Amino acid sequence: MPTSSPNDLSISAVERETGLSKDTLRMWERRYNFPAPGRDESGERIYPPEQVDKLRLIKKLMDHGHRPGKLVAADMTALRDMARQQPGGEATHAGMQEERQDLLHYVALCKEHRMQALQRELTQCLLRTGIYRFAIDVLAPLTVLIGERWASGHLAVFEEHLYTEAVQSVMRNAIGAIPTADSGAPARPRIVLTTIPHEPHGLGLLMCEAIFALEGAHCISLGVQTPISEIAQAAAAQAADIIALSFSASARPAQVIQALTDLRAQLPPAVEIWGGGRCPVLARKPPAAIEVLELHEIPGALTQWRRRRMA
Repeated sequence: MPTSSPNDLSISAVERETGLSKDTLRMWERRYNFPAPGRDESGERIYPPEQVDKLRLIKKLMDHGHRPGKLVAADMTALRDMARQQPGGEATHAGMQEERQDLLHYVALCKEHRMQALQRELTQCLLRTGIYRFAIDVLAPLTVLIGERWASGHLAVFEEHLYTEAVQSVMRNAIGAIPTADSGAPARPRIVLTTIPHEPHGLGLLMCEAIFALEGAHCISLGVQTPISEIAQAAAAQAADIIALSFSASARPAQVIQALTDLRAQLPPAVEIWGGGRCPVLARKPPAAIEVLELHEIPGALTQWRRRRMA
């Protein structure tokens, strides 16, 4: 049994961190002898950080079609080598990385734990380029690169979390500074932004919220991992016109489809569901319940929504 430490995570925390269900974790423990959790004073499972790191990488590779039986038996070096070979992996983006030295500079600041410098330089870049171009040309590819660096072992989990905190601070300040209309008329559309349960990644939401706000929409952010029934209740309470959802590459396709089906059934027909992100199911065969958009398509989609509203 692993030795208990203050950094160990409960099974619920591991489920949130990795996207692997509690039932899956227990099944692998029986079938593959991994993970190998310890027990706390109450007899509940607790997982050391190095096992959680491996589980997150296994989940990422499973999303690309690899079987868990092969993955759990591999060590971290082998898993990282496999991750580099996946579509969107570090090897695939070598040319992009050579061209985007500015992005590599931000990664270096993160790796050196110079978070104040990272936050300051991102803010300066935002002021130079404007929020729209910053979100699309800098923040979106930088966030992908950070994820790739974590998968290849070049960034630790805590360093990825530090990056997330820095970006959230920069974007929240920028969104708060966007002027609102002074016409007296309520801003439309009214957009509720969140992620579904088991989707803890919220940077995509912040990028969307910034562009929505620039285009004059009224945004209501619920944060991440909101239960489906609560999203529907928030939509009713806030008189929402659109529900905006973000899905990361680690989102489980079956969960995404089921969540969208359940949410569509609980919303009035007039309330639209918009979404985006790197979940493979959105690219392969998007569910009919959702309109899938890239960041740069948001302004045009809002224009079309307003035209439909006028008609």
